[in-house]
Amino acid sequence: MLSFGCLCVLLGLGYWLRRKLVFLQRLYLPASVIAGLLGLVLFQSVEVPAEVSAGWSKLPGLLINIVFACLFLGTALPTVSKVWKSSSRQLAYGQIVAWGQYAVGCLVVLLMLKPIFGLPDLFAGIMPVGFEGGHGTAGGMGPVFDELGFPEMKDYALASATGGIMGAILVGMGLVNWAVRKGHVEKKTAPRFDAEDLTGIIPEAHRPSAGKLTVSSDVIESLTLHLVFVGSAILLGWLMKQGLLLAAARLPGSGSDIFASFPLFPLCMLGGVVVQWLADRFDRHEHMDHGLMLRIQNCALDFLVVAAIATIRIDVVAQQWIPIVVLIAAGIGWNVLCLTVFARRAFKDAWFERGIAEMGQSMGVTATGLLLLRVVDPNYETEAAEAFAAKQLLHEPFMGGGLWTGAAIPLLAYWGGWRILGIALCAIAVWTIMLVVMNRRIH
Repeated sequence: MLSFGCLCVLLGLGYWLRRKLVFLQRLYLPASVIAGLLGLVLFQSVEVPAEVSAGWSKLPGLLINIVFACLFLGTALPTVSKVWKSSSRQLAYGQIVAWGQYAVGCLVVLLMLKPIFGLPDLFAGIMPVGFEGGHGTAGGMGPVFDELGFPEMKDYALASATGGIMGAILVGMGLVNWAVRKGHVEKKTAPRFDAEDLTGIIPEAHRPSAGKLTVSSDVIESLTLHLVFVGSAILLGWLMKQGLLLAAARLPGSGSDIFASFPLFPLCMLGGVVVQWLADRFDRHEHMDHGLMLRIQNCALDFLVVAAIATIRIDVVAQQWIPIVVLIAAGIGWNVLCLTVFARRAFKDAWFERGIAEMGQSMGVTATGLLLLRVVDPNYETEAAEAFAAKQLLHEPFMGGGLWTGAAIPLLAYWGGWRILGIALCAIAVWTIMLVVMNRRIH
């Protein structure tokens, strides 16, 4: 309980600092990131009893399962054709950006960092895991890195995630100002932040509901029932994992190792899809509420991020700080290239709005992408917001900490960087061709 209480106090301090310090408001860093950085500084500066942070290092690997289990719970599953129709071009562009991060990571490691610093091919995955997956995925991949024999890679990935989210805001806002000056945005307004964006405090008259209670508390607390659904999704994911382990035992060579090293959280996401599918078919009373599921998901993510960042081993990161900085810089460069060169060719309408949302998401979290989009399209008058939101339904299960993210790290360890580079380049080519075809059909 001491450990949990200290974690809560740290998160509260992070929120207080975010609300009081203007430069932190301008960086638009979430309170959980600030709290994690604060904890990291405290742990490096003073001798803290082990009881204070007992169990923190294990929290990311556990809470990430809750985050992904909630991903599709509480809202009716749309048909793939419907989502594709509204977001196909945005999805294709987002896939190009995401696969490109793996390609850039492999190229930088294979051609530069491996020959100079002797780093393993697995190092190529820390930037895309940290950027596209964020702190949650980077921390949640800890057990996978441990299983593969590279526990230090978790610290590298978390450092990458921190650099990514800060780069998304700093570089993103610079690009927003550039786009406004050059007339690349559809709404010619100066970039601005509302008071709500800066302080995080929602005015009393505009405070939304946290969710709807779907059952009477005399029978069962509604939040408890929602946790039952989340737990069921996680259990299904665990059963899928056991199936993979049984399959791995029958496979020869490295195939068994790849299956055995596959993380649990993408399977929890699939478990959530199954639970929601069953609810769509058989739950006539709609017991699950999307708002409450978001509260559970975001609560788990906040505590995950604080624990993950606060427990980064600075001494481990310091040993390879130059390669990490090089890889982060290369990732930022790729995202800037995609926005300034590829996005204007990928989209005939609102190309900057669509591209800046994708940049924010692919270097930080979805909220970062929406923040940057709101600066140039505050009332969501372009199609960018709708296309971006719809695209996430097909993108997240694979790239944003999903199935490919879970598979890429074991594959890098057992197949090597050159094969993963080939897969990434083929994926980029396929999605580029699809994007060209879709644009021709429009015109």
